[in-house]
Amino acid sequence: MDDQRNTRRRVAVTGVGLVTPLGIGVETNWEALSQGRSGVGPITRFDARDFPTRIAGEVRDFRPEDFIERKEIKKMDLFIQYSVAAADMALASSGLKINDDNAERVGVVIGVGLGGLPTIEEYHSLYLESGLRRISPFMIPKLISNLAPGQIAIKHGAKGVNFTPTSACSSGAHAVGEALRMIRHGYQDAVICGGAEACLSPTGVGGFVAMRALSSRNDEPERASRPFERNRDGFVMGEGAGVLVLEELESARRRGATILTEVIGYGTNGDAYHITQPSPEGIGAARCMALCLEDAGIGPDAVHYINAHGTSTEYNDANETKAIKRVFGEYAARLAVSSTKSMTGHLLGAAGGVEAAFTVLALRRGLIPPTINYEERDPECDLDYVPNVARRAPIEVALSNSYGFGGTNVALAFRRGDSLA
Repeated sequence: MDDQRNTRRRVAVTGVGLVTPLGIGVETNWEALSQGRSGVGPITRFDARDFPTRIAGEVRDFRPEDFIERKEIKKMDLFIQYSVAAADMALASSGLKINDDNAERVGVVIGVGLGGLPTIEEYHSLYLESGLRRISPFMIPKLISNLAPGQIAIKHGAKGVNFTPTSACSSGAHAVGEALRMIRHGYQDAVICGGAEACLSPTGVGGFVAMRALSSRNDEPERASRPFERNRDGFVMGEGAGVLVLEELESARRRGATILTEVIGYGTNGDAYHITQPSPEGIGAARCMALCLEDAGIGPDAVHYINAHGTSTEYNDANETKAIKRVFGEYAARLAVSSTKSMTGHLLGAAGGVEAAFTVLALRRGLIPPTINYEERDPECDLDYVPNVARRAPIEVALSNSYGFGGTNVALAFRRGDSLA
Protein backbone atom coordinates (compact mmCIF):
# COMPACT_ATOMS: atom_id res chain seq x y z
CA MET A 1 0.00 0.00 0.00
CA ASP A 2 2.84 2.40 0.87
CA ASP A 3 4.53 1.77 -2.48
CA GLN A 4 1.27 2.51 -4.29
CA ARG A 5 0.79 5.70 -2.28
CA ASN A 6 4.28 6.89 -3.14
CA THR A 7 3.74 6.46 -6.88
CA ARG A 8 0.19 7.71 -7.28
CA ARG A 9 -0.46 11.29 -8.33
CA ARG A 10 -1.76 13.89 -5.87
CA VAL A 11 -5.08 15.60 -6.53
CA ALA A 12 -6.07 19.19 -5.78
CA VAL A 13 -9.40 21.00 -5.62
CA THR A 14 -9.05 24.20 -7.63
CA GLY A 15 -12.66 25.29 -8.13
CA VAL A 16 -16.06 25.20 -6.40
CA GLY A 17 -19.58 25.98 -7.65
CA LEU A 18 -22.78 25.90 -5.60
CA VAL A 19 -26.53 26.11 -6.18
CA THR A 20 -28.37 25.35 -2.93
CA PRO A 21 -31.35 26.46 -0.81
CA LEU A 22 -28.90 28.91 0.81
CA GLY A 23 -28.32 30.71 -2.48
CA ILE A 24 -26.38 30.83 -5.72
CA GLY A 25 -22.58 30.89 -5.63
CA VAL A 26 -19.86 30.31 -3.06
CA GLU A 27 -20.02 33.63 -1.22
CA THR A 28 -23.80 33.60 -0.76
CA ASN A 29 -23.64 30.05 0.57
CA TRP A 30 -20.69 30.78 2.83
CA GLU A 31 -22.37 33.80 4.37
CA ALA A 32 -25.42 31.68 5.24
CA LEU A 33 -23.29 28.83 6.64
CA SER A 34 -21.23 31.24 8.71
CA GLN A 35 -24.34 32.84 10.17
CA GLY A 36 -26.18 29.56 10.76
CA ARG A 37 -29.04 30.57 8.51
CA SER A 38 -31.60 28.04 7.27
CA GLY A 39 -32.72 27.75 3.65
CA VAL A 40 -35.82 25.70 4.49
CA GLY A 41 -39.29 27.14 3.92
CA PRO A 42 -42.80 26.31 2.67
CA ILE A 43 -43.04 24.36 -0.57
CA THR A 44 -43.92 26.67 -3.47
CA ARG A 45 -43.03 24.36 -6.36
CA PHE A 46 -46.46 22.71 -6.24
CA ASP A 47 -49.65 22.84 -4.16
CA ALA A 48 -48.72 20.87 -1.04
CA ARG A 49 -51.63 21.91 1.16
CA ASP A 50 -52.90 18.32 1.47
CA PHE A 51 -49.47 16.84 2.22
CA PRO A 52 -48.49 16.06 5.82
CA THR A 53 -45.10 17.59 4.96
CA ARG A 54 -45.34 21.03 3.35
CA ILE A 55 -41.76 22.27 3.73
CA ALA A 56 -38.54 21.82 1.77
CA GLY A 57 -35.18 23.36 0.96
CA GLU A 58 -36.06 24.96 -2.38
CA VAL A 59 -33.52 26.83 -4.50
CA ARG A 60 -34.74 30.40 -4.84
CA ASP A 61 -33.56 33.24 -7.09
CA PHE A 62 -32.10 30.85 -9.65
CA ARG A 63 -32.04 32.32 -13.16
CA PRO A 64 -31.10 29.61 -15.66
CA GLU A 65 -30.62 32.22 -18.38
CA ASP A 66 -27.60 33.50 -16.43
CA PHE A 67 -25.85 30.24 -17.31
CA ILE A 68 -27.68 28.63 -20.24
CA GLU A 69 -28.84 29.88 -23.63
CA ARG A 70 -32.60 30.40 -23.58
CA LYS A 71 -33.26 27.93 -26.41
CA GLU A 72 -31.38 25.23 -24.47
CA ILE A 73 -33.16 25.69 -21.13
CA LYS A 74 -36.30 23.83 -22.24
CA LYS A 75 -34.15 20.81 -23.06
CA MET A 76 -32.97 20.44 -19.47
CA ASP A 77 -34.76 19.32 -16.33
CA LEU A 78 -34.02 21.54 -13.36
CA PHE A 79 -31.36 19.21 -11.94
CA ILE A 80 -29.40 19.54 -15.19
CA GLN A 81 -29.75 23.32 -15.12
CA TYR A 82 -28.40 23.37 -11.57
CA SER A 83 -25.46 21.16 -12.51
CA VAL A 84 -24.54 23.31 -15.53
CA ALA A 85 -24.68 26.46 -13.39
CA ALA A 86 -22.56 24.96 -10.60
CA ALA A 87 -20.02 23.66 -13.13
CA ASP A 88 -19.78 27.10 -14.78
CA MET A 89 -19.00 28.66 -11.42
CA ALA A 90 -16.50 25.94 -10.47
CA LEU A 91 -14.62 26.26 -13.76
CA ALA A 92 -14.59 30.06 -13.54
CA SER A 93 -13.15 29.96 -10.02
CA SER A 94 -10.53 27.36 -10.99
CA GLY A 95 -9.32 29.22 -14.07
CA LEU A 96 -9.02 25.91 -15.92
CA LYS A 97 -9.26 26.38 -19.69
CA ILE A 98 -10.37 23.42 -21.77
CA ASN A 99 -8.90 23.44 -25.27
CA ASP A 100 -7.77 21.10 -28.05
CA ASP A 101 -4.58 20.27 -26.15
CA ASN A 102 -6.22 19.00 -22.96
CA ALA A 103 -9.88 18.25 -23.80
CA GLU A 104 -9.46 14.46 -23.88
CA ARG A 105 -7.82 14.55 -20.45
CA VAL A 106 -10.65 16.48 -18.77
CA GLY A 107 -13.67 14.46 -17.64
CA VAL A 108 -17.06 15.15 -16.10
CA VAL A 109 -18.64 12.95 -13.40
CA ILE A 110 -21.86 14.17 -11.79
CA GLY A 111 -23.78 12.00 -9.33
CA VAL A 112 -27.60 12.08 -9.49
CA GLY A 113 -30.08 10.20 -7.32
CA LEU A 114 -33.58 10.39 -8.79
CA GLY A 115 -32.98 12.39 -11.97
CA GLY A 116 -35.75 14.12 -13.89
CA LEU A 117 -38.74 13.03 -11.85
CA PRO A 118 -40.65 16.31 -12.44
CA THR A 119 -40.24 15.87 -16.20
CA ILE A 120 -41.59 12.32 -15.98
CA GLU A 121 -44.61 13.62 -14.07
CA GLU A 122 -45.15 16.43 -16.59
CA TYR A 123 -45.09 14.21 -19.66
CA HIS A 124 -47.10 11.43 -18.07
CA SER A 125 -49.88 13.94 -17.42
CA LEU A 126 -49.64 15.25 -20.99
CA TYR A 127 -49.83 11.70 -22.34
CA LEU A 128 -52.92 10.92 -20.29
CA GLU A 129 -54.57 14.12 -21.50
CA SER A 130 -53.62 14.08 -25.18
CA GLY A 131 -51.74 10.92 -26.08
CA LEU A 132 -48.45 10.62 -27.94
CA ARG A 133 -48.72 13.87 -29.86
CA ARG A 134 -47.86 15.91 -26.73
CA ILE A 135 -44.64 14.01 -25.99
CA SER A 136 -41.57 16.04 -26.96
CA PRO A 137 -38.51 14.56 -28.68
CA PHE A 138 -36.52 16.33 -25.94
CA MET A 139 -38.29 14.43 -23.15
CA ILE A 140 -35.75 11.62 -22.71
CA PRO A 141 -32.56 13.73 -22.90
CA LYS A 142 -34.27 16.26 -20.63
CA LEU A 143 -34.75 13.77 -17.82
CA ILE A 144 -32.02 11.12 -17.94
CA SER A 145 -29.41 11.45 -15.22
CA ASN A 146 -26.29 11.31 -17.38
CA LEU A 147 -27.27 14.45 -19.26
CA ALA A 148 -26.07 16.40 -16.20
CA PRO A 149 -22.43 15.61 -17.04
CA GLY A 150 -23.35 15.38 -20.71
CA GLN A 151 -24.58 18.96 -20.95
CA ILE A 152 -21.58 20.23 -18.98
CA ALA A 153 -19.19 18.44 -21.33
CA ILE A 154 -20.99 19.71 -24.43
CA LYS A 155 -20.90 23.29 -23.20
CA HIS A 156 -17.22 23.28 -22.21
CA GLY A 157 -15.76 20.76 -24.66
CA ALA A 158 -14.57 18.25 -22.06
CA LYS A 159 -13.95 15.02 -24.00
CA GLY A 160 -12.68 12.75 -21.23
CA VAL A 161 -14.72 10.35 -19.13
CA ASN A 162 -18.38 11.24 -18.83
CA PHE A 163 -20.79 9.35 -16.57
CA THR A 164 -23.19 9.48 -13.64
CA PRO A 165 -22.96 7.45 -10.42
CA THR A 166 -26.46 6.79 -9.12
CA SER A 167 -26.17 5.58 -5.54
CA ALA A 168 -28.99 7.40 -3.77
CA CYS A 169 -27.69 9.96 -1.27
CA SER A 170 -24.07 8.91 -1.83
CA SER A 171 -24.18 9.76 -5.55
CA GLY A 172 -22.39 13.11 -5.40
CA ALA A 173 -19.71 11.80 -3.04
CA HIS A 174 -19.11 8.76 -5.24
CA ALA A 175 -18.59 11.16 -8.17
CA VAL A 176 -15.86 13.01 -6.26
CA GLY A 177 -14.22 9.79 -5.10
CA GLU A 178 -14.17 8.23 -8.55
CA ALA A 179 -12.80 11.46 -10.01
CA LEU A 180 -10.01 11.31 -7.43
CA ARG A 181 -9.12 7.77 -8.48
CA MET A 182 -9.09 8.58 -12.19
CA ILE A 183 -6.69 11.49 -11.74
CA ARG A 184 -4.60 9.71 -9.14
CA HIS A 185 -3.92 6.75 -11.45
CA GLY A 186 -3.36 8.77 -14.61
CA TYR A 187 -6.57 8.21 -16.54
CA GLN A 188 -7.47 11.91 -16.45
CA ASP A 189 -5.67 15.13 -15.58
CA ALA A 190 -8.76 17.03 -14.41
CA VAL A 191 -12.37 16.11 -13.63
CA ILE A 192 -15.41 18.33 -13.10
CA CYS A 193 -17.32 16.39 -10.44
CA GLY A 194 -20.07 16.59 -7.83
CA GLY A 195 -23.80 16.01 -7.51
CA ALA A 196 -27.15 17.43 -8.61
CA GLU A 197 -30.81 16.84 -7.71
CA ALA A 198 -34.19 18.55 -8.16
CA CYS A 199 -37.12 16.31 -7.34
CA LEU A 200 -39.35 18.55 -5.22
CA SER A 201 -42.47 17.34 -7.02
CA PRO A 202 -45.69 15.71 -5.79
CA THR A 203 -44.40 12.21 -6.49
CA GLY A 204 -40.94 12.91 -5.10
CA VAL A 205 -42.18 14.40 -1.84
CA GLY A 206 -45.08 11.93 -1.70
CA GLY A 207 -42.74 8.95 -1.91
CA PHE A 208 -40.73 10.05 1.12
CA VAL A 209 -43.93 10.99 2.96
CA ALA A 210 -45.15 7.43 2.43
CA MET A 211 -41.92 6.16 4.00
CA ARG A 212 -42.52 8.43 7.03
CA ALA A 213 -39.02 9.80 6.51
CA LEU A 214 -39.80 13.53 6.42
CA SER A 215 -40.18 16.11 9.15
CA SER A 216 -43.70 17.48 9.54
CA ARG A 217 -42.66 20.57 11.49
CA ASN A 218 -44.61 22.68 9.00
CA ASP A 219 -45.27 25.67 11.24
CA GLU A 220 -41.58 26.39 11.81
CA PRO A 221 -39.73 25.21 8.68
CA GLU A 222 -36.44 26.89 9.54
CA ARG A 223 -36.29 24.79 12.70
CA ALA A 224 -37.36 21.51 11.11
CA SER A 225 -33.96 20.05 10.19
CA ARG A 226 -32.24 19.30 13.49
CA PRO A 227 -29.57 16.61 13.10
CA PHE A 228 -28.44 14.79 16.25
CA GLU A 229 -31.00 16.70 18.35
CA ARG A 230 -33.35 14.80 20.62
CA ASN A 231 -36.59 16.13 19.06
CA ARG A 232 -35.72 15.45 15.41
CA ASP A 233 -38.66 13.99 13.49
CA GLY A 234 -37.26 13.28 10.03
CA PHE A 235 -35.30 14.91 7.25
CA VAL A 236 -36.22 17.89 5.08
CA MET A 237 -35.97 17.42 1.32
CA GLY A 238 -33.79 19.85 -0.56
CA GLU A 239 -32.42 20.42 -4.06
CA GLY A 240 -29.41 21.93 -5.77
CA ALA A 241 -25.95 21.10 -7.05
CA GLY A 242 -22.40 21.16 -5.78
CA VAL A 243 -19.50 20.87 -8.24
CA LEU A 244 -15.73 20.73 -7.71
CA VAL A 245 -12.87 20.96 -10.19
CA LEU A 246 -10.25 18.34 -9.35
CA GLU A 247 -6.82 18.49 -10.99
CA GLU A 248 -3.49 16.69 -10.78
CA LEU A 249 -1.65 18.76 -8.19
CA GLU A 250 1.58 19.52 -10.05
CA SER A 251 -0.11 20.51 -13.31
CA ALA A 252 -2.44 22.78 -11.33
CA ARG A 253 0.59 24.40 -9.68
CA ARG A 254 2.33 24.84 -13.01
CA ARG A 255 -0.54 26.84 -14.43
CA GLY A 256 -0.66 29.00 -11.30
CA ALA A 257 -3.98 27.71 -9.96
CA THR A 258 -5.04 28.44 -6.40
CA ILE A 259 -4.95 25.14 -4.52
CA LEU A 260 -8.03 25.20 -2.30
CA THR A 261 -7.48 21.77 -0.76
CA GLU A 262 -5.99 18.40 -1.58
CA VAL A 263 -8.25 15.33 -1.79
CA ILE A 264 -6.28 12.72 0.13
CA GLY A 265 -8.66 9.84 0.81
CA TYR A 266 -11.71 7.95 -0.44
CA GLY A 267 -13.48 5.10 1.26
CA THR A 268 -16.54 3.34 -0.10
CA ASN A 269 -18.36 0.14 0.80
CA GLY A 270 -21.80 -1.36 1.43
CA ASP A 271 -23.70 -2.51 4.51
CA ALA A 272 -25.39 -5.49 2.80
CA TYR A 273 -28.08 -5.16 5.46
CA HIS A 274 -31.36 -3.40 4.52
CA ILE A 275 -32.94 -1.38 1.70
CA THR A 276 -33.26 1.78 3.80
CA GLN A 277 -31.90 1.30 7.33
CA PRO A 278 -28.18 1.57 8.12
CA SER A 279 -26.40 -1.46 9.55
CA PRO A 280 -26.70 -1.76 13.36
CA GLU A 281 -24.20 0.05 15.55
CA GLY A 282 -22.85 1.95 12.52
CA ILE A 283 -20.61 -0.95 11.49
CA GLY A 284 -20.73 -0.26 7.74
CA ALA A 285 -20.19 3.48 8.10
CA ALA A 286 -17.30 2.85 10.49
CA ARG A 287 -15.60 0.51 8.03
CA CYS A 288 -16.06 3.15 5.32
CA MET A 289 -14.36 5.89 7.37
CA ALA A 290 -11.57 3.47 8.29
CA LEU A 291 -11.03 2.69 4.59
CA CYS A 292 -10.86 6.41 3.86
CA LEU A 293 -8.23 7.01 6.56
CA GLU A 294 -6.21 4.05 5.28
CA ASP A 295 -6.42 5.39 1.73
CA ALA A 296 -5.26 8.81 2.95
CA GLY A 297 -2.41 7.28 4.94
CA ILE A 298 -3.39 9.07 8.14
CA GLY A 299 -4.46 8.08 11.63
CA PRO A 300 -7.74 9.06 13.27
CA ASP A 301 -6.11 11.80 15.35
CA ALA A 302 -5.06 13.66 12.17
CA VAL A 303 -8.71 14.55 11.48
CA HIS A 304 -10.01 17.80 12.98
CA TYR A 305 -13.53 18.01 11.55
CA ILE A 306 -16.22 15.76 10.08
CA ASN A 307 -18.98 17.12 7.87
CA ALA A 308 -21.45 14.44 8.88
CA HIS A 309 -24.17 12.88 6.76
CA GLY A 310 -26.43 13.93 9.66
CA THR A 311 -29.88 13.71 8.10
CA SER A 312 -32.04 14.54 11.14
CA THR A 313 -33.57 11.04 11.22
CA GLU A 314 -33.60 8.81 14.28
CA TYR A 315 -31.60 5.91 12.90
CA ASN A 316 -29.03 7.76 10.76
CA ASP A 317 -27.90 10.20 13.41
CA ALA A 318 -27.55 7.62 16.19
CA ASN A 319 -25.75 5.16 13.91
CA GLU A 320 -23.39 7.76 12.49
CA THR A 321 -22.49 8.80 16.02
CA LYS A 322 -21.72 5.17 16.90
CA ALA A 323 -19.69 4.80 13.72
CA ILE A 324 -17.56 7.85 14.54
CA LYS A 325 -16.93 6.53 18.05
CA ARG A 326 -15.94 3.12 16.65
CA VAL A 327 -13.32 4.66 14.38
CA PHE A 328 -12.01 7.50 16.54
CA GLY A 329 -12.32 5.97 20.01
CA GLU A 330 -11.67 8.37 22.89
CA TYR A 331 -10.56 11.04 20.41
CA ALA A 332 -14.14 11.24 19.08
CA ALA A 333 -15.10 13.38 22.09
CA ARG A 334 -12.59 16.05 20.99
CA LEU A 335 -13.53 15.93 17.31
CA ALA A 336 -15.74 18.64 15.78
CA VAL A 337 -18.72 17.13 13.93
CA SER A 338 -21.45 19.14 12.23
CA SER A 339 -24.28 18.62 9.79
CA THR A 340 -24.84 21.36 7.22
CA LYS A 341 -28.12 19.60 6.36
CA SER A 342 -29.48 21.49 9.36
CA MET A 343 -29.37 24.55 7.07
CA THR A 344 -29.86 23.16 3.55
CA GLY A 345 -32.07 20.16 4.19
CA HIS A 346 -31.11 16.87 2.54
CA LEU A 347 -30.21 17.34 -1.13
CA LEU A 348 -30.32 13.58 -1.84
CA GLY A 349 -28.09 12.84 -4.86
CA ALA A 350 -26.58 16.33 -4.68
CA ALA A 351 -25.75 16.12 -0.97
CA GLY A 352 -22.30 14.56 -1.32
CA GLY A 353 -21.18 17.15 -3.88
CA VAL A 354 -22.53 20.10 -1.93
CA GLU A 355 -21.13 18.88 1.39
CA ALA A 356 -17.73 18.12 -0.15
CA ALA A 357 -17.73 21.75 -1.34
CA PHE A 358 -18.72 22.97 2.13
CA THR A 359 -15.90 20.90 3.64
CA VAL A 360 -13.39 22.44 1.21
CA LEU A 361 -14.60 25.92 2.18
CA ALA A 362 -14.42 25.12 5.91
CA LEU A 363 -10.79 24.04 5.53
CA ARG A 364 -9.93 26.98 3.30
CA ARG A 365 -11.49 29.59 5.59
CA GLY A 366 -10.79 28.07 8.99
CA LEU A 367 -14.41 28.10 10.10
CA ILE A 368 -16.53 25.09 11.01
CA PRO A 369 -20.20 25.46 10.02
CA PRO A 370 -22.62 24.77 12.87
CA THR A 371 -25.38 22.26 13.39
CA ILE A 372 -28.30 24.63 13.89
CA ASN A 373 -31.54 23.89 15.75
CA TYR A 374 -29.59 21.96 18.37
CA GLU A 375 -31.62 22.54 21.53
CA GLU A 376 -31.89 19.34 23.55
CA ARG A 377 -29.19 16.69 23.79
CA ASP A 378 -29.98 13.14 22.70
CA PRO A 379 -28.24 10.62 24.99
CA GLU A 380 -27.46 8.48 21.93
CA CYS A 381 -25.83 11.42 20.16
CA ASP A 382 -23.13 12.64 22.53
CA LEU A 383 -20.40 14.18 20.38
CA ASP A 384 -19.41 17.81 19.76
CA TYR A 385 -21.83 18.81 17.00
CA VAL A 386 -20.75 22.50 16.92
CA PRO A 387 -24.20 23.55 18.12
CA ASN A 388 -25.90 26.59 16.59
CA VAL A 389 -22.87 28.87 16.15
CA ALA A 390 -20.01 28.54 13.64
CA ARG A 391 -16.61 27.96 15.22
CA ARG A 392 -13.27 29.48 14.21
CA ALA A 393 -10.67 26.69 14.17
CA PRO A 394 -7.38 26.02 12.35
CA ILE A 395 -8.50 22.72 10.83
CA GLU A 396 -5.98 20.92 8.62
CA VAL A 397 -7.80 17.69 7.69
CA ALA A 398 -11.52 17.01 7.39
CA LEU A 399 -13.82 14.17 6.35
CA SER A 400 -17.15 14.37 4.54
CA ASN A 401 -19.54 11.44 5.06
CA SER A 402 -22.36 10.37 2.72
CA TYR A 403 -24.66 7.37 3.12
CA GLY A 404 -27.50 6.15 0.93
CA PHE A 405 -30.42 3.74 0.72
CA GLY A 406 -29.33 0.20 -0.01
CA GLY A 407 -26.47 0.60 2.47
CA THR A 408 -24.07 2.48 0.22
CA ASN A 409 -21.41 4.48 2.07
CA VAL A 410 -18.76 7.05 1.12
CA ALA A 411 -16.17 8.99 3.10
CA LEU A 412 -13.91 11.63 1.54
CA ALA A 413 -10.82 13.15 3.16
CA PHE A 414 -9.45 16.63 2.38
CA ARG A 415 -6.30 18.47 3.50
CA ARG A 416 -6.07 22.27 3.61
CA GLY A 417 -4.40 23.68 0.50
CA ASP A 418 -2.04 26.21 2.09
CA SER A 419 -0.61 23.52 4.37
CA LEU A 420 0.58 21.32 1.49
CA ALA A 421 4.26 20.41 1.25
